[in-house]
Amino acid sequence: MKKNLTISVLMTIVTTILLGIVYPLVVTGLAQVLFKDKANGQLIVQNGKVVGSRIIGQAFTGAAYFHSRPSSAGNGYDAANSSPSNLGPTNQHLIDRVKADVATNHVDHPQQSVPVDLVTTSGSGLDPHITPAAAEFQLERIARERGTKVDNLRRLVLKHTEGRQLGFLGEARVNVLELNLELDQQFPLKKQAEAK
Repeated sequence: MKKNLTISVLMTIVTTILLGIVYPLVVTGLAQVLFKDKANGQLIVQNGKVVGSRIIGQAFTGAAYFHSRPSSAGNGYDAANSSPSNLGPTNQHLIDRVKADVATNHVDHPQQSVPVDLVTTSGSGLDPHITPAAAEFQLERIARERGTKVDNLRRLVLKHTEGRQLGFLGEARVNVLELNLELDQQFPLKKQAEAK
């Protein structure tokens, strides 16, 4: 009995050290060496300052920017509270929010149907992408605010459109943060241009 207890305690200590300390350190070390960018959250740095992540969305509300899809994570794009809203299609709160988002989007495009991803949240609430249709829907507003042509912005959206993964998984998508960062570089706002 004492021998079995000793073996059990030693196995618990060995497996705890091996699987609870050594294995995580090895995996973390390999990730840092082989996939440093991915292991550290795919952060985007500009002028020595972290401005966001390629894989976590953030809200853009200014008229001169492409808007992300709505987020239900915490107070919006809160990575510590990643989750869907869990509201069913008959929930009045969800219906009212979607109607309000549709009305807001119809201000600039009263006769067009609003792409669904501009009024619905993603499963995680942190989706950094919109569909090319959602980007196209916003072109006129942004062109007007930036003082440029829609075709110039359309080329920028096309440049930032990612196809399906492996050619058949998911849908084409546009990373909103990367698109807006290049938008600021290529077509600065008039106030920004005057300040430079």
